[in-house]
Amino acid sequence: MTSRRDFLKAGAGLAAVAALPGHALAQAASPAVAASAAAVFAPKPAAWRNFEVVTRLDVAPVDGKNGPAQAWIPLPAFTGDDWFKPAGSSWTTNAASAEIVKDPHYGAQMLHVVWKEGEAAPVVEITSKFATRDRATDFAKPGSVTPLSAEDRKLFLSATDLIPTDGIVRATADKIVAGKTTDVEKARAIYEWVVDNTYRNASTRGCGTGDIAALLASGNLGGKCADLNALYVGLARAAGIPARDVYGLRVAPSAFGYKSLGANSPTVSKAQHCRAEVWLDGFGWTAVDPADVRKVVLEEPPGKNALDDAKVVAARKALFGAWEGNWLAYNDGHDIALPGSSGPKLGFLMYPQAEVAGLRHDCLDPDLFKYSITSKEITA
Repeated sequence: MTSRRDFLKAGAGLAAVAALPGHALAQAASPAVAASAAAVFAPKPAAWRNFEVVTRLDVAPVDGKNGPAQAWIPLPAFTGDDWFKPAGSSWTTNAASAEIVKDPHYGAQMLHVVWKEGEAAPVVEITSKFATRDRATDFAKPGSVTPLSAEDRKLFLSATDLIPTDGIVRATADKIVAGKTTDVEKARAIYEWVVDNTYRNASTRGCGTGDIAALLASGNLGGKCADLNALYVGLARAAGIPARDVYGLRVAPSAFGYKSLGANSPTVSKAQHCRAEVWLDGFGWTAVDPADVRKVVLEEPPGKNALDDAKVVAARKALFGAWEGNWLAYNDGHDIALPGSSGPKLGFLMYPQAEVAGLRHDCLDPDLFKYSITSKEITA
């Protein structure tokens, strides 16, 4: 049985959850923390690394039905000046048309591919190149940072379909940041709260849905990265701090030996991962990933680790302000309408999408869907 300190059991009341602000401080006194020097997870900006990712779709019938086929494949086009530089994408296909399109609100880029009706074997292969590196914020050294534009501040404080900023989200945020005065203090308090009061649910499909109001209302705060990091983003926005999810893919092993925090095979079809950023005055966009702390708790060998395990402590310390550059960034979009589709909007675009005869493939089943993603490091 998993211990209560590892996760909040189903049905626990939200009020009880929100009343735990001192839990992280209590853990800091744990004897295991003294042993954390044996575990190292400390990303720091260093040399840029160059990667090539190949995404291939062989679009199969859906539910046995053939018909007109189209696909939408996310492209790594996000730009982080100090940590991520996209270098373009090229493709080959037997489609009638293939063009890069952008979401009008967030600028998320995707390749939209349309095949002629009757095409027996629709296929597209996209090669994307990019450079990335570790990032870290030194909170002892605030600097002069160009403020967010009024438009971006509004965007990254706004609610989305799955990330409301009122009701239970606002009430929870108010409890968490009570007594905190600076944005850094508030952002850190939210991070610690999410780490302490959520858990990674191994049975959650894919990366989760990101429906944070339902998550909070349930009192059972289990999910995966698109749930837990979206929870962080929603709570930060509700507290008046701009924040965003960044949707991407792990592309290489962790240089720090964390099996749970890297892609441990060249085939990365199921290595999607959502991270988060928060905008802090004097620091700008700052890396945050409480979901990966909970991933280390559940999955880092030997598994089901306590929060005071040395590897968990090291990851927890680093992942407020830093992350490792073994990951590509697709976009920071929400509520994505796929152009040319009559189907529902997507909460986020992190997986290839395809439709045949108007029926959408299950993007979380790459084997049935018939798509593959591979990654390799290259010289520039």
